[in-house]
Amino acid sequence: MALFHTFLVLTLVGFSVSALPVDSAAYDLENYDVDSDTWDLNTYGETYDYDDLDEEIVVGTLAPPPPVTQPPAIVLPPDYVEEVTLLPRPTKSPSPSTLHFRAPGLFGPDTGLGLPTCLLCVCVSGSVYCDDSELTQIPPLPKDTTHFYARFNKITEVKAKDFINLNQLQRIDLSGNQISRVDEDAFRSLSQLQDLFWADNNIQALPELPASLKHIDVRNNQLRSAGMHAEAFKEMKELQFLYLSNNKLDYVPVPLPETLRVLHLQNNNIQSINQDTFCNSHDMSYIRKSLEDIRLDGNPVDINLYAQTFVCLPRLPVGTPV
Repeated sequence: MALFHTFLVLTLVGFSVSALPVDSAAYDLENYDVDSDTWDLNTYGETYDYDDLDEEIVVGTLAPPPPVTQPPAIVLPPDYVEEVTLLPRPTKSPSPSTLHFRAPGLFGPDTGLGLPTCLLCVCVSGSVYCDDSELTQIPPLPKDTTHFYARFNKITEVKAKDFINLNQLQRIDLSGNQISRVDEDAFRSLSQLQDLFWADNNIQALPELPASLKHIDVRNNQLRSAGMHAEAFKEMKELQFLYLSNNKLDYVPVPLPETLRVLHLQNNNIQSINQDTFCNSHDMSYIRKSLEDIRLDGNPVDINLYAQTFVCLPRLPVGTPV
């Protein structure tokens, strides 16, 4: 009974202590943070090292990348040869080359060497250069050709079809070939032709030449007077230069146009000169002003015997008796 009384007393005392009234003045706004010095924010959390924590997480969670393995290199044997099957080429029956002068395009038909002219020669702005190309005939030319050069080849003949329909052709230079024959109408249709160079060939006769010529050079040939048309140069109203030296001419080709400036006839077979060859015996006041360069040297003619023949000239021709 005494033990029960003791337990009851202790219980009542504890209840009275826990029920003591709280002093609210100790926690008002004025002294709320009085004990804040006991909180050190700079040291708060020093017990946790986050860097160590991150390292532990990274090391503990990432797996190393799998190793990359390269395929073994393929080594071919030294005598390895790859076989390739080629498709069969279509066969085409060969057709002979023909001249289509009215066909469109710049290139002419194939030459004797199987190449277009502008591949065999050089074509630049209307000029065709075929010098020293081992040609034996004149190749088909582009239709807009204005100047044609085929010097120092082995051409032996000029045919009528060689220059057909070349209406813009102004110069032909065939010097240094082996030409011995020229068709009569080879140049008849060339209404724009101004310069014709045939030096150093074997020409014996001149064909009909267009009246538009200004410069004719037939030096060092086999030209004879019988191989020239009568009054061959009469209608050439613009002819200025006429070179006929080192041929076999028997006389000066007359009449000569008034526009003529240079006439070379040296080293021919001229034996006489007519009184009207250069002047006009019926008009003693006539003066031929343009003709300033005449050469008759190397001919059997004695020009001293024909003093009246040169009275209309601005200067006497060059020539001495043989």
